[in-house]
Amino acid sequence: MLIGDLIKNSAERHPNKTAIISGELAASYKDLNGAANKIANAIINQGLPVNANLAILSANQFDYPAIYFGVAKSGKILAHLSSRFNPDELLHVINKTDISTIFVHIDLVDTLLSIRRAAPNLSQVIVFGGKKTPSNQLSSLDEFVGSASSSEPRVNIKETDAFAITFTGGTTGFPKGVVVNHASRIIGSVRAEREFDMVAGDINCCSTPLFHIAGLFVWFQTSIKMGCTCVLLSSWDPEKFIDLVENSGVTGAFLVPTQINSVLNHPDFLRERLKNWRYCSHGGAPTSTAQLQRMLEQLPDVIWEEQYGQSEAGNLTVRPKKFILKKAASVGRAFSDVELAIVDRDEIQLSAGKSGEVVTKGVQTMMYYYNDPDQTKETFTSDGWLKTGDIGYIDSDGFLFLVDRSKDMIISGGENIFPTEIENALYSHPNVRECAVFGIPDDHWGELPAAHVILKAGKIITEDELEDYCVSQIARHKRPRLIKFVDSLPKTAVGKIQKNILREPYWMEKDRTI
Repeated sequence: MLIGDLIKNSAERHPNKTAIISGELAASYKDLNGAANKIANAIINQGLPVNANLAILSANQFDYPAIYFGVAKSGKILAHLSSRFNPDELLHVINKTDISTIFVHIDLVDTLLSIRRAAPNLSQVIVFGGKKTPSNQLSSLDEFVGSASSSEPRVNIKETDAFAITFTGGTTGFPKGVVVNHASRIIGSVRAEREFDMVAGDINCCSTPLFHIAGLFVWFQTSIKMGCTCVLLSSWDPEKFIDLVENSGVTGAFLVPTQINSVLNHPDFLRERLKNWRYCSHGGAPTSTAQLQRMLEQLPDVIWEEQYGQSEAGNLTVRPKKFILKKAASVGRAFSDVELAIVDRDEIQLSAGKSGEVVTKGVQTMMYYYNDPDQTKETFTSDGWLKTGDIGYIDSDGFLFLVDRSKDMIISGGENIFPTEIENALYSHPNVRECAVFGIPDDHWGELPAAHVILKAGKIITEDELEDYCVSQIARHKRPRLIKFVDSLPKTAVGKIQKNILREPYWMEKDRTI
């Protein structure tokens, strides 16, 4: 099975059923499949090189699904660019990923055009989401498609062919391109359909960005495979979500913990207003036992299922509803056909209850990091297991418990934040001598960045002033929310700052340590 078959098969089974809703716009499965076919045939008609990389830069907008399935049906590779990339990140990704054509939503055109001159390989920009193309140098999606056929495209594609790139952060803070093939993401939807509590009659809210693995491959794609109706939200709004459940019949959602919190804490929250909400898959960041208990108390009729995965490895685990409190600190157990193990530093598998790095092996893993063979090699063990970078243990019942991260990445509200980027901003201030950034627990966001800072001798600056300085250097959501001025930082014998020691006091008496 190929990615394009998911929409094709659903269109054949129930052509007139509504597939997607985006604001005032809607499309049936037949219409969505036809739109995807037109885009695919338009791409094929251009005669692009076999290795041409295309990209999409958009939030969850009406045309995103057609472009996604259209490029997949054309046999080309589509890179999913984050709508939250700053100009430097966007330029870095476009150039490193050799992107020649970008489909961009009209809301993000100005950001793209601001860096276009520095992207010499970017030859074609196609704008969607607006009635009028903002520049003569750009093409609209309608112009690009033209008179292309809505028939199924004729192109030879194998399950092992690459079709998508999503992005994850690296040790420098710049994103890495994770290349995946059709088979790796088809199996994720097969497993989700089999082991999630989603049903074909669900009307599913798609609020998690489609440029993320969870929002696109795990949630939206599975919904399409099963023939659900997908309601796209371009940005998260708890009041809008409550309204969709109450008045538009939304029954399912994939949410990160901060989104769940924002619903439960909303001033207009009433259990009666959310009575249509049947199922919630959640992940992207750990959910504390205290939050789980609150979720069950306030919305006891919702089926809450936590899952765990990552861009490189696909979706790996799910915690069935009957274990929500019994295994509350776990992220679930591996899907029935997923190989998951714990290894020590010598890559030797460990027995139940012993902590080490979480590794996985199988069709669900990525092919490679685009244009980054060294990082690719480091990510796989000598015998082909993918290293997740997470430290954990598997108990005797097969449930995975995460206890630390081998990398220092902070997950705040489902977003990856890299301490190095914040540290670089702090170090650029003339008063800062040394610093360390790490994650601390937060009831709403899961984790927030904190910084311990040593000032240069005789220099003075307040926490608020240093926080404001960081906002001038990096995205606001990445700023340290706690800044503590200290006289020293704990270090190893070779001079490496021991962030585990810095984190420990903040995580005491917590049931999770990440």
